[in-house]
Amino acid sequence: MTVMSVETDVEALELRITSEFAAPVDRVWQVWADPRQLERWWGPPSHPATVVDHELTPGGKVTYFMTGPEGERYHGWWRVVSVDPPHGLVFEDGFADDGGEPDLDLPVTTTRVDLSASSQERTTMVITSAFGSLEAMQQVLEMGAAEGMSQALGQIDGILDGSGQD
Repeated sequence: MTVMSVETDVEALELRITSEFAAPVDRVWQVWADPRQLERWWGPPSHPATVVDHELTPGGKVTYFMTGPEGERYHGWWRVVSVDPPHGLVFEDGFADDGGEPDLDLPVTTTRVDLSASSQERTTMVITSAFGSLEAMQQVLEMGAAEGMSQALGQIDGILDGSGQD
């Protein structure tokens, strides 16, 4: 199984998901760096993602939407804070309206991605989402963020080994 643990830390206002992949760090980095690979896993299987903008540089933006089973679209955005290829990145992550504009009435998280070699051919990825308040954390968790991200991460193995959709 890709996802090794899902932890919520109410005191630190963080959600931390740890995964392990049978690929070196440089290869796992590509699922973030390549927008076509990112959209193959960013949404859970029932809500595939389409990446619109992908500027993975400090100050850059990533915009996307996920399409639900009935054709409904859910838009989101990132503002890239820092990038350290192939070891990780930090971005602000938020929801957007139907036009792709940030919806600041919904919570914004700061997400940190850390990639490290757990052996020569295995990579551990830790995704830590920090929330501005307990209310924001509860709202995002109630929306199914932990389950959705776990399902999304489960798609990466297929991308890495070439068995996933092209």
